[in-house]
Amino acid sequence: MNLSSNDRILRLMAGFGMVTVEYLSGIDWDIFLLVLGSWGLLTSAFGFCPFYKLLGHSSCPI
Repeated sequence: MNLSSNDRILRLMAGFGMVTVEYLSGIDWDIFLLVLGSWGLLTSAFGFCPFYKLLGHSSCPI
């Protein structure tokens, strides 16, 4: 785990918001918003971000 609880909550809200906007709107960015929203939801659920791992960053206090 390399995500703090604040980071996980922020990613969860942003991901849910993007998926909701994608579902409710008819814009041309459907796939892009769905992928970004899903990424936020998945990283929040698992508490792990592969990009943080590559950069050697961790927001988790443990």
